[in-house]
Amino acid sequence: MTASFPDLDARLAADSVPVADLALCQVRLMNDATYPWLLLIPRRPGAIEIIDLSAADRATLMNEIALVSGMIRDMTGCDKLNVAALGNMVPQLHVHVIARFQGDPAWPGPVWGKVPPSAYAEASRDSLVAALIARLSAV
Repeated sequence: MTASFPDLDARLAADSVPVADLALCQVRLMNDATYPWLLLIPRRPGAIEIIDLSAADRATLMNEIALVSGMIRDMTGCDKLNVAALGNMVPQLHVHVIARFQGDPAWPGPVWGKVPPSAYAEASRDSLVAALIARLSAV
């Protein structure tokens, strides 16, 4: 179950759908079916950089990145994971976890700006979110 996240940047909210709340982060699915792409967004108001988190929160963030990364790799069989906290367009701290495949439209370059986002069909999106929730509930 995902709780309300009143401090969520409007652009992150518009481009993604909620999946679950972990101890620190809200997990969201980017609405781009081109790449299996999750966001981890620490629920810490004002956090822009990882260094803005307490030492305990930084450790929790790394554990949650590892959890979600392993989950998406297992679910997709991807060739590579891209994990990044850029924030050039959206300053609110968020971490991208993107499953990449040799031959995807942006391979081997970054995904940003390569092809226009392709929104999930509602049924596909809902099915993927349900599978993600089931995986996260099992840990």
